[in-house]
Amino acid sequence: MALRPQRGRLRLVEPVVPAAPVVEAQEGAGDVGSAFAPEERGRREVRSGGARAGNVGDRRPSAATGPTERGAGLTELPDAQLVILGARGDVRALEQLYRRHAAFAIHLATRIEGSARDVEDIVHDAFLRAFERLGDLVDPAAFRAWLGSIVVHKVRSRMRRARLLGLLGMGKSSEPVDLDALASPAASPHMRAQIAQIYALLQTLPADERIAWILRSVEGHDLETVAQMTDCSLATVKRRISRAQHFLDGHFVDPTSNEASS
Repeated sequence: MALRPQRGRLRLVEPVVPAAPVVEAQEGAGDVGSAFAPEERGRREVRSGGARAGNVGDRRPSAATGPTERGAGLTELPDAQLVILGARGDVRALEQLYRRHAAFAIHLATRIEGSARDVEDIVHDAFLRAFERLGDLVDPAAFRAWLGSIVVHKVRSRMRRARLLGLLGMGKSSEPVDLDALASPAASPHMRAQIAQIYALLQTLPADERIAWILRSVEGHDLETVAQMTDCSLATVKRRISRAQHFLDGHFVDPTSNEASS
């Protein structure tokens, strides 16, 4: 995420590519883009959960034929071909789609949630939903973006339910920010403090505003992609992001500015 606090206010600057390699964090730079954990952390989690990926695919009947029946060349196939094979019931194609995109889904859900708690269950539910509806995907090559929109929907539903339960006194009003899941090991204590404050503020916002701002300012998606992932108009996305940004600008306090003033 590329954010630059100035005079106690949070400024949005050019977003970085989410999966970019982590660079050395610089104390006092005011730019926490490099402070977030890269997608590679999600890949390690996926490898440890590979058995469950197979279970997801086993829920569909297998109709594999030809090269896929022998397991040859699947890793080289593009998403579009894997989607077509998976829609026909090819279990190995479904498993390859899972292995290829699970890290992205975990990474996305964790960034939106601000915590890794229950993220794995959210991601598996999203894949099940996607595999059940593969035949509805108009552009098979767009599987990743389509999966992302399903993950966003799942996380939003969970956030709204948690907020309602909190208001009714039947659950926690908010989850603690999981810095270990969000921050890069290279992030300085100052940058970790900034991330913690940003997410603590975001937790007070409505789910739709929080999600739109994170997709734009943390994940670095363009406005059109955010609109597609949240299933709303471009104008609505702009309003949500603007409201969230205005709130953060008014409430974010840069620790370094306080130290300088004292």
